[in-house]
This record gives sequence, C-alpha cells and structure tokens, in this order.
Amino acid sequence: MAEHHNSPTIGVYIAVFLALMVLTALTVWVAFHDLEPFNNVVAIGIAVIKATIVILFFMHVKYATRLTWLVAGAGFLFLLILFAFTLADY
Repeated sequence: MAEHHNSPTIGVYIAVFLALMVLTALTVWVAFHDLEPFNNVVAIGIAVIKATIVILFFMHVKYATRLTWLVAGAGFLFLLILFAFTLADY
C-alpha cells in the first residue's frame, strides 16, 4: 500500500521564505558592523541556520523517511571529516 507523506503548505513556504529573507538581511547587517573576532562566527552561524532551513523544507527532509534523515546526516558527517582533514594541514 502507498504511504501518505506529509508535505508543507503554501503558508509554510511563505514563512520559510520570510525567515530566509530576515536571515539574509541579518547577514548583510553583520557584514557592515565590526564585531571584532566574532564576525566569522556570527556569519557562519547564520549560514548554518539558513542551510538547515533549506535542507529541512526545500529538500523535504523534514517530511521524509528515516533513511533520508540518515543520508542527510551522513553528508554532514563526511563534510566534518573533510573539514578535519583540511584543518589538519595547519
């Protein structure tokens, strides 16, 4: 039998769009202010939040099966491994 998958409504897409626009405006605001050593930390933090929103809603991971969650998590694991090998050179 076919499984019924939940899918986001138009309202969810509008809310996600508005959240991404607010976070983009926040990114621009942070870029023009001197936060001294925290500029990169704040910018990367905002980027991680935006990437998470895109992955969860636009890639439909939030409404997918556990296997999709596993594959998305494995992607992050390999990204962390690549960062670790890159930073090991320093």
